[in-house]
Amino acid sequence: MSAVVDAVLFDLGQVLVVWDPYAPYAGLRPRDEVQRFFDEIDFAAFNHEQDAGRSYADARASLARTHPHHLPMLDLYRERFAHAVSGPVPGSFELVEDLRAAGVRVLGLTNWSAETYPLAPATIPAVALLEDVVVSGEVGLAKPDPRIFRLAAEQLGLDPARTVFTDDSEANVVAARRVGYRAHTWSGAQGLRSHLVALGVPIAARR
Repeated sequence: MSAVVDAVLFDLGQVLVVWDPYAPYAGLRPRDEVQRFFDEIDFAAFNHEQDAGRSYADARASLARTHPHHLPMLDLYRERFAHAVSGPVPGSFELVEDLRAAGVRVLGLTNWSAETYPLAPATIPAVALLEDVVVSGEVGLAKPDPRIFRLAAEQLGLDPARTVFTDDSEANVVAARRVGYRAHTWSGAQGLRSHLVALGVPIAARR
């Protein structure tokens, strides 16, 4: 095992899991209608509230007060959420497998609603291989809040200085780095693999 890195902490969405919020509407609503819904409610900020612990019932009640005409669009997203999780990110399963074989701990830290998260380990093999996952919606904190990175270290028994955290969000990477993690911006499985090899992690260079 590497003397420098003994754990890799993975984000899930767009790192191990392909997430496409437009997919639940495919074939049912025009793309421009979906985009208008996302823009008018600021979907990224709205969804972040669920990631930070808000229930979908409370989210729906909030939207009923501010944008009641968009309730059918929210309901459709929730009913068809499984379509938004469209499969594994290429190369991620093999990378997790190789890290486990090398004796490196593999864990997760994800911004995800507690109500929909169970779909991930049930359908994405790489997630099912992880030793444990801190789910933002379950702990009531979401990245890039530094408290969730500290909580992950405590709950998962990690030394941030010996843990590589990877995420496709630069804001989350910067936040993790400030807490002391060896943080790396995800640019694909091969990019992280090369980065880990350069740090001395004994995994093969796959193509």
